[in-house]
Amino acid sequence: MKIGFEAKRVFHNKTGLGNYSRDLVRLLSRLYPKNDYFLYNPKASFKNLFVANNVTIFEKQPTTRFYKKFYNLWRQKGIISDLKKDGITIFHGLSGEIPRGLKKNNIKSVVTIHDLIFLKFPHLYSFFDRKIHFYKFKKAAKEANCIIAISEQTKQDIIDYLKINPSKIKVIYQGCHAIFKEVASKEQLQQTKIKFQLPDKFILNVGTIEERKNIFLAIKAILGTNMTLVIVGKQTSYSSKIKSFIANNKMEHQVLFLNQLTLQELATIYQLASVFVYPSIYEGFGIPIIEALYSKTPVITTNSGVFPEAGGPFSIYIDPTNEKELQNKLLFLWNNVDFCTEIAQKGYEFVQKFNDEIIASQLMEVYKNL
Repeated sequence: MKIGFEAKRVFHNKTGLGNYSRDLVRLLSRLYPKNDYFLYNPKASFKNLFVANNVTIFEKQPTTRFYKKFYNLWRQKGIISDLKKDGITIFHGLSGEIPRGLKKNNIKSVVTIHDLIFLKFPHLYSFFDRKIHFYKFKKAAKEANCIIAISEQTKQDIIDYLKINPSKIKVIYQGCHAIFKEVASKEQLQQTKIKFQLPDKFILNVGTIEERKNIFLAIKAILGTNMTLVIVGKQTSYSSKIKSFIANNKMEHQVLFLNQLTLQELATIYQLASVFVYPSIYEGFGIPIIEALYSKTPVITTNSGVFPEAGGPFSIYIDPTNEKELQNKLLFLWNNVDFCTEIAQKGYEFVQKFNDEIIASQLMEVYKNL
């Protein structure tokens, strides 16, 4: 098969959607090398986020002067002539969008929808952004031959908010980068610990520091304890509110902020952590939970939505509005090493359901059926 991908985020997005897109292309090309994979990138990237791991991966960009200048128009419509020229039979929009004209040109289409946060939490988006997102997602969901939801939670949201027939939606989970499945050497662990001045024991959180991800709850939960929290993620305007609380309560020695880590450094820090905490209010899936489980680090996360789906039966669950409950659960894990070891091992066994081979075979089944 010749499979085309909307690849803007493969080349230009360093975090969630970009990681999903890159990992998906890598695992498909590795496990199904007889297919050709065409990555349609609207403009040149200077970040070098993606390096092809197979000779069957081809990057494609606009070729005309007009579409090089108006590359968003190329993504929406002009790309069709390139897809026909390349003999594409299936086109996969990796982040909620597909171009116009696929059906008319006999090109089957798949679209992955990660979440509908802009509809569930509209106050986090401007009126204009909400309207644009809704138009794009609704149009893609209606026109695509198959919708991939990254969780049962997202599938239900698509049914409820976009009014799509459930029979059209296939749940295929996300995995995570292979580096999180590798065991760091003693030297790597020690070097990383020294480089970032990490304590012997610490709680870890990974994710953009924004209101929805709710890391403020964990900071309040460690107030008055001897626990240390390491937060890895991009800071936003919301961070200033958190830092004011830390300063007012003289917690600077308890909270460490890290950013711009390599994947290897991040994977090593997961393995150094005593507990991983993820009190997010809403996610489409929550890849950091999977990364922590592969790292054999016990997880505390939210007790509703997608989180039990991702965390499985051996993670610890809390009400994301109850800082006292979170404090009690954190202290229990902090002081019970044997219990942590037990649930970490069981969590590791659970997370194997998100392995590459399973995800790739489910995706390939969708393509073949189309």
